[in-house]
Amino acid sequence: MTQTSLPQTQENFNLNLIIKDVKVALILKLAGLTLTYLVQVFLARWMGKTEYGIYEYVISWSLLIAIPAGLGLPRTALRLIAEYQVKQDWGRLRGIVRGGWLLTVLTSFGLSLASTGLILLLNHYHTFAYATPLLIGIWLVPLQALVQLQLETARGMKDVTLAYAPSEVIWPILLLLGGWFFWHKNHALGSITTIELAMLMLAIALSFQFWQLWSKLNKEVEVTTPVYCYREWIDIALVLLLQVGFKTILSQTDIVMVGSLIGPEQAGIYSAAVKTAIWVAFILQTINIVVAPVFTELYTQNDQQGLQNLVSKVTVWIFWFSLAIGSILIVFAQPVMGLFGPEFIVAHWQLKILVLGQMVNALCGSVGLLMVMTGHQNQAVVVYGYAALINIVLNGILISIFGSIGAAIATGLTMAMSNIWLTVLVFRNLGIYSSVFYSFFQTEGDRQQ
Repeated sequence: MTQTSLPQTQENFNLNLIIKDVKVALILKLAGLTLTYLVQVFLARWMGKTEYGIYEYVISWSLLIAIPAGLGLPRTALRLIAEYQVKQDWGRLRGIVRGGWLLTVLTSFGLSLASTGLILLLNHYHTFAYATPLLIGIWLVPLQALVQLQLETARGMKDVTLAYAPSEVIWPILLLLGGWFFWHKNHALGSITTIELAMLMLAIALSFQFWQLWSKLNKEVEVTTPVYCYREWIDIALVLLLQVGFKTILSQTDIVMVGSLIGPEQAGIYSAAVKTAIWVAFILQTINIVVAPVFTELYTQNDQQGLQNLVSKVTVWIFWFSLAIGSILIVFAQPVMGLFGPEFIVAHWQLKILVLGQMVNALCGSVGLLMVMTGHQNQAVVVYGYAALINIVLNGILISIFGSIGAAIATGLTMAMSNIWLTVLVFRNLGIYSSVFYSFFQTEGDRQQ
């Protein structure tokens, strides 16, 4: 009797904790997406499509460069901080926090300096319109790299609010207020001013998070001499860096290539469609924040049925919420894009195509996370690598034929292909059915039992 009831109690306890944490994460992500969306809408209106396009182009480049600047340390910190807490290895815990921060600062500043020199060299031999905005925006890289590191550090210390509030709530609010101030004062808002403003406001949010994080560390972690295991950390980080890099390329390639092949105006319009389509995936991203360590726990305990039950429950949550959001965006695509301004309505087809790609993502569930958190990250990296390469090739071909609609088609197809591939790998390696279709049947089967 005891052996039968204990796993059920433990499963219910875990599910209750997951629901509670998902609510907190959901509020933060919803607030963050809402604020970010408002920032995009108001910046597009205040700046106009050309200046807004330049701003988005520079931000996309800085996000891309921030990935190698982070060295893969954010995900490494998330994993190792949790491990060191269980082992009560306080020296290494303090070491990964301090050492990771130092490595990120040195690497990101070095990359920004090298990028500055490259931009100046290219502009010397062939003047291009993006030179000045890029020279300023490239120094967003250290800030963005540190934001990701501190976010995952806070997650490792089980503080979702501290992890996401600074970058997803505080920064957008500050940027929105600052943008309104300059627009109201000058009746205009240029790309350079907005980039400088974004840099200042991100630095403020980052400093607040840094202060809170170190206060939490000193309160909850035993004071001891930090132990630095740089070689061990970097060996782990480089593998995870590849995956993060490929996923970032997948998310930014279309905007960068539209800007490079067509121009900043089309990049700005297309970027608005991309930002809007992300709404479909936000519940998936939010739930993944909470369930990642639970996947690892159940897999380590060889609890195959528990893992399948959790995956099934989570996938159903993801599907229904994503279906509702996706349906609204497809039906009301034109008025939604019109929020950015009348010139953005032409991107309603791009939005519909991107939403369909996101819906396939929702149908498959948390497949990428399952592969990584159960130790099959090497196979997942291969999928993301091929997907990134295919995405670049498809964007190059389809943009030249169909313009920004081609970028949406390329991105949607790549997204669907990679998620279906990962779904197959999850079943082959774990014996887990991650698709929502199985979740419906399994739920019915559980009722019959």
